[in-house]
Amino acid sequence: MKHDAAILLALAALPCLAAAAESARPWLDKSLDPDRRAALVLKEMTQKEKLNWVSSHFGADHGGNKTKKVPEALPFSAGYVPPLPRLGLPALFLTDAGIGVATQNTTTPRERTALPSGIATAATWNRKLAYEGGRMIGFEARASGFNVMLAGGMNLMREPRNGRNFEYGGEDPLLAGVMVAEQVRGIESNHVIATIKHYALNAQETGRFELDARIDPAALRMSDLFAFQVALEMTDAGSFMCAYNRLNGPYGCEHPWLLNTVLKGDWGFKGFVMSDWGATHSTVEAANAGLDQQSGFEFDRSRYFGGALEEAVESNFVPQKRLDDMALRILRTMFAKGVVDHPVKEGGAIDYDAHGRISQADAEEGIVLLKNAGKLLPLSTSAKKIVVIGGHADKGVLAGGGSSLVYPRGGNAVPGLLPATWPGPIMYYPSSPLKAIQARVPGAQVAFDDGTDPARAARLAAGADVVLVFATQWVGEALDATSLALPDNQDALIAAVAAANPKTAVVLENSGPVMMPWVDRVAGVVEAWYPGTNGGEAIARVLFGEVNPSGRLPATFPAAESQLPRPKLDGDPAKPEERFTVDYHEGAAVGYKWFDLKGYKPLFPFGHGLSYTQFGYSDLKAQLVDGKVQVRFTVTNTGGVAGKDVPQVYVSPLSAKWESPKRLAGWDKVDLAPGASTSVTLSIDPRLFGMVRGSASTWHVAGGRYQVKLARHAQDDAARTVTIQLPAQVLDAAGHPLKTKTKG
Repeated sequence: MKHDAAILLALAALPCLAAAAESARPWLDKSLDPDRRAALVLKEMTQKEKLNWVSSHFGADHGGNKTKKVPEALPFSAGYVPPLPRLGLPALFLTDAGIGVATQNTTTPRERTALPSGIATAATWNRKLAYEGGRMIGFEARASGFNVMLAGGMNLMREPRNGRNFEYGGEDPLLAGVMVAEQVRGIESNHVIATIKHYALNAQETGRFELDARIDPAALRMSDLFAFQVALEMTDAGSFMCAYNRLNGPYGCEHPWLLNTVLKGDWGFKGFVMSDWGATHSTVEAANAGLDQQSGFEFDRSRYFGGALEEAVESNFVPQKRLDDMALRILRTMFAKGVVDHPVKEGGAIDYDAHGRISQADAEEGIVLLKNAGKLLPLSTSAKKIVVIGGHADKGVLAGGGSSLVYPRGGNAVPGLLPATWPGPIMYYPSSPLKAIQARVPGAQVAFDDGTDPARAARLAAGADVVLVFATQWVGEALDATSLALPDNQDALIAAVAAANPKTAVVLENSGPVMMPWVDRVAGVVEAWYPGTNGGEAIARVLFGEVNPSGRLPATFPAAESQLPRPKLDGDPAKPEERFTVDYHEGAAVGYKWFDLKGYKPLFPFGHGLSYTQFGYSDLKAQLVDGKVQVRFTVTNTGGVAGKDVPQVYVSPLSAKWESPKRLAGWDKVDLAPGASTSVTLSIDPRLFGMVRGSASTWHVAGGRYQVKLARHAQDDAARTVTIQLPAQVLDAAGHPLKTKTKG
């Protein structure tokens, strides 16, 4: 009995002991705000403990040197920062990337769910899907033991040949900013820090370590930086990752204007800036310019934020208050995002079937029906003969390469393709479009040809009810496309098949825009991007009309590379250490804005996408409400089947001069039954009517008349329009009025 009483007394004392421990470490009090908690714990830190937070190890072996392996890090992960148990602060475990929990080494892979590519998610124009996808991969990150996810790829598509376009959100700053922000919000709902990247103008992979991106600062603020700013305003994201490239001279990770003036000053960013892996080049310059954490220091020439930083602070080349700020920003983020209060543990349960359905829904709404002559699609289940050609469609669907690559459950469906190593391996997720098609027409003959012999494929195609050619384009991190032409003689294959049977549809699995010299000879074109874990099933559901296609292009597809601001890719992939400049002379006129400015007709315009039904627009109105332009209109499904539409609002000046004739100002995604209507109301960010001048952060709205267009895509000649009169005003960086001019 005495023994039992002692146990009861000890148990009763536990809350008191916990309270005493908390009072001794007040930063663990959850009722305090993150700023207060971070300040309290910083006061208790030694200099060595502050330095602990400002650099991270690479979690995996780097360069085959096993002596650099960090045993405490999670295997084959992106990064690791040791904990400080004395202060109750957990370690940081970092994982790539925006498609899902990536594995840095596929010899002993970590199998997880893969979302479709980032550009596919952007093509959904569906904020909710972007959030749900982010929430899902954030959950898998946490269940895998990670509390930092290097996801939030933002870079605008200035260069359609960029090998990482598939990770990003397309060419428009508003669309990219909003869609990536929703993914970031989803990730961080799991008490996982997300990372908006690559800041800024990391628009191509060729020469990425040395190229100097040249652009007017005002144009940059109205384009690429505006996308980053929109995402930050919507999320209060925990971290930003600065880019490899130089920007108007300095490297991105030692750029005081980019990091201190714009990000931390004008935008009020409270989180921390981490470098990309191998993007730190100095101690004093980088720290004073605003870099807070050197990532994966094994990738750099030196541990710049280790002993060298300690010495720089002792010598006052880096002020002590700057080191304190670096540590404070990281600590504040850990408290703000729940990393301290909700410690991660590897081995959490994952419902892969449920997560596969989330990925599949994303893929289905991201698929864009580009062409559908003669209503070839949707396919009929009464078809007698369907021929499927190419793209390893009998095995699976393609994924992009590099650090974002997620290793799927079931392994690589097409092993052995080259390159087998970085940025490979070339990966096909085991979701076969052929098998999904066969399951829907069990009584039909569904034949497959691998497409390696165009003549043989054409003979098989002749006489079929429909022919589906799967065309692929593989690119990845550190590997730009050499051109926008499909590789491996696929254009000749498609042309031969289309000549044998005009009832041919092409299904594209690719990173972004490609040339289509055969487009007039095929009946259908379906843009499926890299469609993720359940991609084969998603493609089949759209082809058969189980899902009405509702994707819209987040990027312009040019008719020729000569239409691009840079018809030839800058730099030489064979000379990665060579320094060169890229002149972004188009300024803020990115994508469709460039095409508008030059009067070019693209192959397919930004915002384009067809449906198996039709939609009508009416009752367009625009008015000023509390200083913002509010737009209202009605959308009606005038066709015979249910479907989703993406009405898009563009604005244009009628007297003021902009960088381009119009800008995307808003959109909605509506789901309507046949004959049904819905009213849509959108509020336009006032900055979208303004221009930035010089190096200032303010936006100047010229007084006068502006046109509001309700359109199906960026070059919709049938767009409905209204005009509105706006007063002249100056807005601060966040879009709030500073003053109103009396004339204009």
